[in-house]
Amino acid sequence: MNFGIDYSSGQANIDHTNDIRYGVISQHSVTQAWVDSSVPIYPAQDGSDLDTAEPIGWQYEGDGYQLVDCLDSDVMVLKSPYYTFTMFCSPSVPGTGDLNNPVEGGVKTYCLGNDWFEDSEAPYPIYSVETGLIV
Repeated sequence: MNFGIDYSSGQANIDHTNDIRYGVISQHSVTQAWVDSSVPIYPAQDGSDLDTAEPIGWQYEGDGYQLVDCLDSDVMVLKSPYYTFTMFCSPSVPGTGDLNNPVEGGVKTYCLGNDWFEDSEAPYPIYSVETGLIV
């Protein structure tokens, strides 16, 4: 089965310690959790008032996750206690797994756990990075 094209040739958007791809998911899939959990990233300040600076992005770090905003309306999962199997993303984010397109036997991809979703159920099977077992 074809899982798409790795436009990074295995060189980008992958955790080389365990060969798990970074995941990308639409913010619309996890809107409330992302809004409640993420914090703004501000540019380096030169002594001016931080309140006047506009954020340059959003991030979340905690509970074993490292997440950042990506493109205009996506979240990139850089680290997670969980993974799933997906198609590769388009050339826009080369080498990542597309969490909006899970596929059995696809690319091993960091993912979000059930608690990130409105109905507390992820749209893909979730595996533990630590044990390799389904959660």
